[in-house]
Amino acid sequence: MSLNLAEIRKKTVPVNSYIENLPEPFKQKFLERLRTYCPNPEALNQLRMSAAKYVIVAFSASWCKDCAVSIPVLAIISETTGLEVRVFGGLKRDFLGKEVKWRIPPSPQEVVELKVGNIPLMILIDVEGREIGRIVEKPTLRPTLEEEISEIISSNN
Repeated sequence: MSLNLAEIRKKTVPVNSYIENLPEPFKQKFLERLRTYCPNPEALNQLRMSAAKYVIVAFSASWCKDCAVSIPVLAIISETTGLEVRVFGGLKRDFLGKEVKWRIPPSPQEVVELKVGNIPLMILIDVEGREIGRIVEKPTLRPTLEEEISEIISSNN
């Protein structure tokens, strides 16, 4: 399945804008992680070399603790490497629905189309819109998010 990158850009916001517009008190957790995280410089250098060929589409919610850990790291990666990171924010759980996990609206329809189960969901796509990898909640292949993203890109080249 190929994603329409132009449509995704219309429906999402850049990661830094997403963090900047979060409501309090959630915003402070995201900003604290942004201030204190020390990324792996080698992984960032590797990402910088291929940043123009990829985009990360992330699904997030202000109330999600795992999002407060991962989304600020994506902001650092984007800022230091030029890798575009777009965020579908404001996801809402549907606590009353038994068949549906996310309430749509206000959650975007893409949570169904892209089979979002847990968040943060970070989908790495190439500039043609082809999905090349997913990270659900946290890295599982490498110790850090930037290393895992670099690994996904390397394994697809």
